[in-house]
Amino acid sequence: MRPVYLFLRVMGVFPYTRNKPGSASFPLIAPAMGYSVLVFILLLTYVIFIAISRIKVVQSLEGRFEESVIAYLFLVNIFPVLIIPMMWTETGRFTKVLNGWTDFEIVYYKVSGKILPLNLRYKGLLVAICLPILSSLSVIVTHVTMVDFKVSQVIPYCILDNLTYMMGGYWYLTCQTISNSAHILAEDFQTALQHIGPAAMIADYRALRLSKLTRDTGTATCVTFTFINLYLFFQITLSIYGLMSQISEGFGIKDIGLFVTAMCNVSLLFVICDEAHSASHAVRTNFQKKLLMVELSWMNTDAQIEINMFLRATEMNPSSINCGGFFDVNRNLFKSLLTTMVTYLVVLLQFQISIPDDTSNFQNMLNASITANFSALPN
Repeated sequence: MRPVYLFLRVMGVFPYTRNKPGSASFPLIAPAMGYSVLVFILLLTYVIFIAISRIKVVQSLEGRFEESVIAYLFLVNIFPVLIIPMMWTETGRFTKVLNGWTDFEIVYYKVSGKILPLNLRYKGLLVAICLPILSSLSVIVTHVTMVDFKVSQVIPYCILDNLTYMMGGYWYLTCQTISNSAHILAEDFQTALQHIGPAAMIADYRALRLSKLTRDTGTATCVTFTFINLYLFFQITLSIYGLMSQISEGFGIKDIGLFVTAMCNVSLLFVICDEAHSASHAVRTNFQKKLLMVELSWMNTDAQIEINMFLRATEMNPSSINCGGFFDVNRNLFKSLLTTMVTYLVVLLQFQISIPDDTSNFQNMLNASITANFSALPN
């Protein structure tokens, strides 16, 4: 995951400081925090300049709302600049999770006698290289299909899109870390049960507390990812509405940008929800399945007590990833957001149908009707 962390730290996210290997802290007065503030000020200055330009474009628009959806989308696209200050409020919690993972690896090494084999190095490198390229290409495609295309405005949008999608990459790799850890621990735990070591070995595995790390992962960045989920939901709704409103008139080249935006945002939202669901399921189900399949009759009393305590701990401490306790991040969240989006789209399309055509067509029809009536009058 190091390449993704380095990329985000270059963009001003995660301004924590490592005092020594395995120990992270978040002092407010530190070079990392100063660099993050500087990046935010520079990016905010550029974004304000772009926002003023976009507001003027929106104010000069005439006609129906569905004909200017892309202009509104470009205005909404500047919101991810808020991710950087949001992470300032959450980096303290994030460093606790980071230190928790360090402690987890140390305890795992003491219990199993080997280093935790996550095997995510190449996957993290692939995410850090491919994701910025793909997100930048989507921004370029969206801008090229616009009439008022300006190269100077593409750069900040590429930066903001990279920031959003790399936060999604961080979430993906974190959930992959949890899932892989759960599978590794389940296999090691099954091996330990087959050799029926002392009851203390079972207690050692229970002390790893992977479910707590899973919950803390969601809590550490709850504000940021709540914002990202809402931002993606709003982007998807506007993009699909813009596409559906053009069905009667036929699709044009400007609709390519709407389609690309909708597909990219739906994919990112799905990955965020699906990976969190898979990680929670791996932590909860794997251990419960291994424990429930154990034959207790030939174990000593201490081992049976430890297994029962392990089962009780998995029931009393849910491993779901949630955003500050407000909602769980899983496939049901993705389904709920899509259902809400469909409801909004139906309302917007019904509202569009109920509005008459533009004023010029209506005025032409009115003039033709008046002319016909005067022609029908007797001389």
